[in-house]
Amino acid sequence: MSLDVPGWLSIPASFLQESGQIWLREPEGKNRQLLIKQLMDGIYPHPFVMDDGKVRRLHFSLRLVQSEMRLDAPDELAVIYTRAMMGFLLFHPIPKHVVIIGLGGGSLTKYCYRNLARSRVTSVELMEGVIACRDWFQIPPDDERLKIVQADAADYFAGEPDGADAILLDAYDEEGVAPQLCTLVFYANLRAHLKPRGVLVANISGYSITAETHIDLIRKAFDGRMVAVDVVSDGNRIVYAFNDPGFPPDWQRLMRAARELEGRHPFEFTKLLRDMERSAQRDKRKGRR
Repeated sequence: MSLDVPGWLSIPASFLQESGQIWLREPEGKNRQLLIKQLMDGIYPHPFVMDDGKVRRLHFSLRLVQSEMRLDAPDELAVIYTRAMMGFLLFHPIPKHVVIIGLGGGSLTKYCYRNLARSRVTSVELMEGVIACRDWFQIPPDDERLKIVQADAADYFAGEPDGADAILLDAYDEEGVAPQLCTLVFYANLRAHLKPRGVLVANISGYSITAETHIDLIRKAFDGRMVAVDVVSDGNRIVYAFNDPGFPPDWQRLMRAARELEGRHPFEFTKLLRDMERSAQRDKRKGRR
């Protein structure tokens, strides 16, 4: 993508003692010193892009990287927790419909679209400013398989269910997960949008009271059929919740499926599956089901 982009203004990142450029969706005549002050004070109100020639990042503020893309591998899942979110393939290796809550830089959206050739992919994103960044991150245009919807996820999932094999929840802004998503009604609606054997995968950041509340709500909404896996390097937990009343699955059978998936995708599915099984065993010992 050319870096001479109409409707976007560039500022050298040298004021941060960094190389590259910061790209803002602003008219060329906008006062750059004012914009730099807003960025430094953390009050710039829109998503923006930083590009050092090797990695392109989507930011909500200078301290918060929302997504990143290697320019030499734009479809790679560069952030470790996003690879763990692809663990739903263990249960649905050929999904018909994947719904992603939170577009960001489109890492999960692109990976699913380009590598799951038989799947429809719907991404639900609240912020118009995030969707406006899609070309920077080489997100394909909408077509018969890909649809990006600007909507509040709470409102979207209160509507008529459309039967997803997997729902991937990765909806963070600079304040964390939106409060309207921290309700039992929201998670019950997610479950209603899944097929009978569908899987919810939720990215939960950290170990705060809010994070624990989200996990408890997921556990309640899915009748205890869930496992949580730590992604230590990112400080995240990935929660997998199952609509299938046959949970827990046959872990040994899934191990064979994990090895087959590793031949098609560059992820450590066997390790991930072992972590899931250990989580299920811990919950069983604690009597959580």
